Amino acid sequence: MAVFVKAVDLGSFAAAAAALDLSGPMVGKHIRFLEERLGVRLINRTTRRQSLTDFGRAYYERCRVILAETEALDALAADQLSEPRGKLRVTMPVHFGRHCVMPVLLELARQYPALELELSFNDRLIDFAEDGHDLAIRTGTLGDRAGLIARRVARQPMIVCASPAYLESHGRPETVEDLAQHKAVVYRRSGPVPPWLFLRQGQSPFVVMPLNRFRLDDLDAIADATISGTGLAWLPYWLVRERIAAGMLVRLLPDQPPFLYDCHAVWLQTPHLPLKVRVAVDALAAALPKFMS
Repeated sequence: MAVFVKAVDLGSFAAAAAALDLSGPMVGKHIRFLEERLGVRLINRTTRRQSLTDFGRAYYERCRVILAETEALDALAADQLSEPRGKLRVTMPVHFGRHCVMPVLLELARQYPALELELSFNDRLIDFAEDGHDLAIRTGTLGDRAGLIARRVARQPMIVCASPAYLESHGRPETVEDLAQHKAVVYRRSGPVPPWLFLRQGQSPFVVMPLNRFRLDDLDAIADATISGTGLAWLPYWLVRERIAAGMLVRLLPDQPPFLYDCHAVWLQTPHLPLKVRVAVDALAAALPKFMS
């Protein structure tokens, strides 16, 4: 099959022979063997030119797929005998990346000394082919994923919190319906302000659009503004866990199941996923859930 595909790709038996380090007659022998085994002619040959038969064209396309899969399997077997190496370029959201993703990848790099890391912290959408990244970490709903593969690696619990000073002045909401009557500091980067979502048993999430005078595009800044008593905030638990433990913030509605914001690892669809990417995704899927609770 490999000889047949090479002869078609290069346009002649002679060119295929040179590329494969075979004799011209040997290339012809390989292709005649295929035709005899199949009982169908693959290539029409004259002294001046060669052309695929209709069946030969269909057979050629399937051979290319089979050979690509074979190469991927060979590479997969080789991976088992090697370790991740080379540059791993990863893009990730700023705060989630710094607090959660980066520690996992740094530990991975300590485990595999031949692995290099090049990390980019931003929230913009990327073009893998243009930007050259191996892996992207994205939170929330994914958009168009044509040509991409995504694997969920974590789920972020979202909780409502406020400062003791705010609660003393404005009272404490007891239900999710009460939230709409309180001031809030909300996240907004572009487009409309995203609503706060709360799980309900067997139903679609309950949606709250709180009153907001303060719209920030930085999660740490939202947490800091909330500590100052500006209003309520809906934030990932991992981000405010230490602030709550220190008494700077109070978790509200503790009996309300938190909405879980998905986090995905995304990469280009390819016949063979490079070992460095596969190991990184597996490490993130194993370690990130521990950061969430």
